[in-house]
Amino acid sequence: MRIKPFHALRPEPENAAILSSPPYDVVSTAEAADIGRDNPISFIHVIRPEIDLPEDTDTHADEVYGKARENFQRLIKDGALIREAQPCLYLYAQTMGEHTQYGVVAVSHVEDYENDIIRKHEKTRKDKEDDRTRHVSTLNANAGPVFLTYRADGKIDALTATVASEPSLFDFVDPAGVRHVVWRISDTSEWISAFGDVPIGYVADGHHRSASAARVGAERRAANPQHTGEEEYNWFLTVLFPSDQLNILPYNRCVRDLNGLSEQEFLEAIAKDFSVSDDAVPAPSSPGHVSMYLGGNWHSLSWDDVESEDPVASLDVSVLQDRLLAPVLGIDDPRKSDRIDFIGGIRGTDELERRVNSGDFSVAFSMYPVTVDQLMAIADAGKIMPPKSTWFEPKLRSGLLVHTLD
Repeated sequence: MRIKPFHALRPEPENAAILSSPPYDVVSTAEAADIGRDNPISFIHVIRPEIDLPEDTDTHADEVYGKARENFQRLIKDGALIREAQPCLYLYAQTMGEHTQYGVVAVSHVEDYENDIIRKHEKTRKDKEDDRTRHVSTLNANAGPVFLTYRADGKIDALTATVASEPSLFDFVDPAGVRHVVWRISDTSEWISAFGDVPIGYVADGHHRSASAARVGAERRAANPQHTGEEEYNWFLTVLFPSDQLNILPYNRCVRDLNGLSEQEFLEAIAKDFSVSDDAVPAPSSPGHVSMYLGGNWHSLSWDDVESEDPVASLDVSVLQDRLLAPVLGIDDPRKSDRIDFIGGIRGTDELERRVNSGDFSVAFSMYPVTVDQLMAIADAGKIMPPKSTWFEPKLRSGLLVHTLD
């Protein structure tokens, strides 16, 4: 894999906590507005700029992207974001509860993405990809990093341990209780060499951001007759974590109705393909089981092992989709259906109960999380996971380190 250091835009250390923000795609407009209220230097004004426009503004309107650029340039002009004097790599540690993970912040080459050296496991939606492409192009910058993983490597682990023993650049705890520590790496040659020996990387989180970065790179490559491949637009912002440190949470499901069935009819229908038992625990303790919340009670759904050479077919989310959501509830395409909603595991099973008990949803499904090995096996096979299969925590902060395209 190719990585290189970059001239980051970053906050002063004392402003890192108040300038950095959650990623654009994990907060609603209302939540983003709360974050940005009374905090003019929050990076949320760059990644969710609609909060600074009238409430009825279309989030894909021209003025939204214009406001993003305006807010970004204001942070630079006012000194809230400063430019590093030299290109650097960075070590980024996140601690949530007892879990800590160490990633390397670098820029990766778009050709590695295009040539499947950086592999994917999800499809992107055109509207979301178009949005991020325009955002990157208008800002002339990667505002949020792509979360990559690679098979753990002893040489990189040793480099990490050395840097993590040194004084840090940033060290703060975010409103969710996650600690973020960043070290600057000025001597980058050993890191570049070590990652050069890593054959394959994987997009863990950020498929739309990586696809958009590649599109912008391709557009600028086509428009530049003097293109060499080393221009800054050929590189995009990434954080690379070893696979043995990742924390994947389940991505749960709620469905608004029972497709015209009564609760009893629904239970009888799913009993044809699942073993159903009552008084289940809300969170399944192993793969091959789904906990279902219906009528105020938790039920356990289990099934025989799936015999298939296809690594996607055996995923719990695939079994649920193929045997229940599509044939019984009529949700043939979960990417497009407005009858299903997806809830990140960070919200817990109480959120599933709340949604069903409110009457807004009729049934909820608590999943066992996909493993990192499953993710990599699917990407290696050139396969695609069902939508909303993985939820990674903790989330990377946006605005700590920004990569500009020139």
